[in-house]
Amino acid sequence: MKQRIIRAFAGTFILVSLLLAIKLNNLNWLWVTAFVGANLLQSSITKWCLLEVILSKLGVKD
Repeated sequence: MKQRIIRAFAGTFILVSLLLAIKLNNLNWLWVTAFVGANLLQSSITKWCLLEVILSKLGVKD
């Protein structure tokens, strides 16, 4: 369940930041997209994800 939440969270942030960059004509929103992408890459290398830690503390099961 945790992995599904993490993927949904990342996907939502990417889509929302892209939509805001287009609709508001402000490319600074793409930094959010880059941040999410960098965190996904970092978690794939280190096998550590802050959102996973937060979800564990909130009691979300694997």
